[in-house]
Amino acid sequence: MALDALLAAGHEVVHVLTQPDRPAGRGLKLQASAVKQRAQARQLPISQPATLKDPAITAQLAALDAEVMVVAAYGLMIPAALLQLLPRGCLNIHASILPRWRGAAPIQRALLGGDHETGVTIMQMDAGLDTGAMLLAEVLTITANDTAQTLHDKLAAIGSRLIVDALSSHPEPVPQDNSKATYAAKISRTEAKIDWAKPAADIDRLIRAFNPAPGAHTQWQGQTLKIWRAESVAETGEPGTVIRAGNDGVIVAAGTGAIRLLELQRAGGKRLAPLQFLAGTPIAAGTRFDA
Repeated sequence: MALDALLAAGHEVVHVLTQPDRPAGRGLKLQASAVKQRAQARQLPISQPATLKDPAITAQLAALDAEVMVVAAYGLMIPAALLQLLPRGCLNIHASILPRWRGAAPIQRALLGGDHETGVTIMQMDAGLDTGAMLLAEVLTITANDTAQTLHDKLAAIGSRLIVDALSSHPEPVPQDNSKATYAAKISRTEAKIDWAKPAADIDRLIRAFNPAPGAHTQWQGQTLKIWRAESVAETGEPGTVIRAGNDGVIVAAGTGAIRLLELQRAGGKRLAPLQFLAGTPIAAGTRFDA
């Protein structure tokens, strides 16, 4: 994580901003962000404003006499007053190679888009949405097994290293080519519903893009099933129809090819491998998903 990397490099972190605690889990108990938990462990001062537009927040940060603000997946707009407050401004750790995938969900959009590579850009923030000049960037190859979680973890490690490099090396800002920009819109749960009429390769990418959240899902006999792991296979059938279910997984026909389901979950249940799942929820060949 970037906070740990900054501290390990000897930087003084005078304050940590993170979003308010959010309800999470089945009990919807308030849960602190990972950043807050790390900051508390380090006994760093923390603020959790619902908005950064409050002049009191600007005054509070100005009084800290900090040199730079480092931003990583914060999720709130940074007002112009804050962008201009500190001598070195605000540096953002963005999980794509800009200008591709500006916006809230660059990791998921890269997977959904079938990109072969992604990466991290350290950007000098301006008033636009991820439009600022680039300071450093590093490319990462996307593998056939990568999920949003595995990519997040790899990119977080790269970003933590790059932000330390950017602070020490003062790289020259490079403007983005706006003509090549693409937008990574926020993910919605409705997007995670599997459309079995689509090619198997597209469904495979969707499953990986929505792991761990919100989880790709489909309907079977009135139940919602989440699919956490799968692979495309060269079999054919009517889209959404179970070709077979057994030792080698649950094979479901797609618009082109088929999908082998390798990890499934019923509502309220655990994630299970096919044999474990089928022991409690038999799925017969010829039945339909989303029927």
